[in-house]
Amino acid sequence: MSKMRKIVLVLRIFFSINDRFCCGVKKLLYNEKITGYMTEKEQNMKTLIVVDMQNDFIDGALGTKEAQAIVGNVAAKIKEYRANGDEIIYTRDTHDEDYLDTPEGKKLPVKHCIKGTKGWEIADGLYVAGADCIDKPNFGWPNWNERSFDEIELVGLCTDICVVSNALILKAQFPDVPVSVDASCCAGVTPDSHEAALITMKMCQIDIK
Repeated sequence: MSKMRKIVLVLRIFFSINDRFCCGVKKLLYNEKITGYMTEKEQNMKTLIVVDMQNDFIDGALGTKEAQAIVGNVAAKIKEYRANGDEIIYTRDTHDEDYLDTPEGKKLPVKHCIKGTKGWEIADGLYVAGADCIDKPNFGWPNWNERSFDEIELVGLCTDICVVSNALILKAQFPDVPVSVDASCCAGVTPDSHEAALITMKMCQIDIK
């Protein structure tokens, strides 16, 4: 990755966090004078969104053998993005101790991903130090549109709940940005619901790998 690309990546992340304060400078990062110093490949910055690869969804309170089986694939995908110098963002399902009293908890009465617990943490070996991590209280994160993306790929858990929720939000908010999901790096609550979610996303013009 060129020095210019590293600078632009850092600045894009910074200004996506400070969007209202820096909207003018943020636009500047995408103009021809800046991107002209980069190759076409460098201008098209890919983003990997690793959805809820947390202990409770893998081998904890809501773990499944299917979730455990994809950990190696997800690790390899993260390694690939790191090697290319691309952006990686993590999400964490995040609940408080009163989870069972919430609308979600009443429909899924299993305490999981309670903030600060081992089950809430990203599985060992998957988190890249310094990468952005979004703690979301619900299935989907509604504020993706505060960021800028060139190309998006999603992996993680669960295909039929949080992966599909975020993929559809991203596709709706960024209709001109390629959005894809790697099925080999995802697992659903059941194999059947995993496949059903993939079909739903494909119907909404999300590319399934």
